[in-house]
Amino acid sequence: MRTLDGPRVADGEVLVYRLFDVADAVDLVAAERAASAPAGRLRLEGAQSASALEFPRPPLQLALGARDLPLPEGTRPAEASAHVFDYGVVSIRYRLPIAPGTSLGALVPLAEGLFVEPSPALDTAARREAEAVARALGSSLERPHAWEGLESYQVFLVRRFEEGPISASDLLSGGHVPELLLGETSAVPLSAAERQEVLSHRFSYLQDDLAVVHWNSAFVSEPSGVEDIPDLLEFATAHLLELRYYDALLDTELHRIYDEIEAGGSPVANVFTRRYRKLQRRTAALLLELSEMIERLENAVKIVGDFYLARLYQSAVRRFRLPAWQESVLRKQRLLAEVNDLIGDAADTSRSELLELAIILLIVFEIVAALT
Repeated sequence: MRTLDGPRVADGEVLVYRLFDVADAVDLVAAERAASAPAGRLRLEGAQSASALEFPRPPLQLALGARDLPLPEGTRPAEASAHVFDYGVVSIRYRLPIAPGTSLGALVPLAEGLFVEPSPALDTAARREAEAVARALGSSLERPHAWEGLESYQVFLVRRFEEGPISASDLLSGGHVPELLLGETSAVPLSAAERQEVLSHRFSYLQDDLAVVHWNSAFVSEPSGVEDIPDLLEFATAHLLELRYYDALLDTELHRIYDEIEAGGSPVANVFTRRYRKLQRRTAALLLELSEMIERLENAVKIVGDFYLARLYQSAVRRFRLPAWQESVLRKQRLLAEVNDLIGDAADTSRSELLELAIILLIVFEIVAALT
């Protein structure tokens, strides 16, 4: 393993996110009343963010207190909180302080332990936190559910370096940012192409701030201390989780419908047992739920100007491949709608066949009656 040094952190922390889908929707007003922990609505700070982005329904923020974070090298103290989004996502965030004097290079093994070879205990602990939050919110959750999937994200947030203000160009050239965002501890240096790929989504507003967005981690140097960028990245990660959940839900539902259709049965039995009608109701309900979900996601963040944070958020959307995931959900939604139409056609066909059979039987009955 090669030695990595770089600038030394005077004030910073690692924000560790674990996000879970716990319900179809959350009434945030009712959730705020139900929450037993100190609660308040999360709002981005600063005029700059307020002019570029709007959050019509900002998530509910719940303080959870001090925790011992289980990591591969052992437990480390962290401060836990939860963000509850109205579309049913609970984000557990751990604030892991960076010891003053720690170099950026020395954080690379920590990065490896967080997202390259993470401890299952960390995900398990975060899931327990999310489940506890869901229980505490009670009836404010609409159709609560448990899903095994989750999304993780890490933000290395530095407010001040021991060396004093460091320009973005100096951090990019000698700060070991690519290694940090990849958790790469190999003795062999990264290739120039890989470094360029990691740094391709980088942003600076002033000369001494820097944000580099990668698909599962980000580096943010923000001397002002404002946490707009981590909040935006959490929003994007929550959107990704929601799309993944509905993508998996659609896969399951489509397979179930195909199995039921393949199971078949006589047309008469299908009509009398209302089998097709039940399938239609279920698919129609899911289509309505999907439409509501897409609308909530589209309205969660409003970009009202081409400003720094808006550009950064759009970069995160591309980095997380949110358009591809949304297209996958929409494609399966269209497929489900087609299946729903086919079920309706099958029901009409069954009714027509039953009617034809009844007419044939009446004709036969009349013929037999005439002959006798």
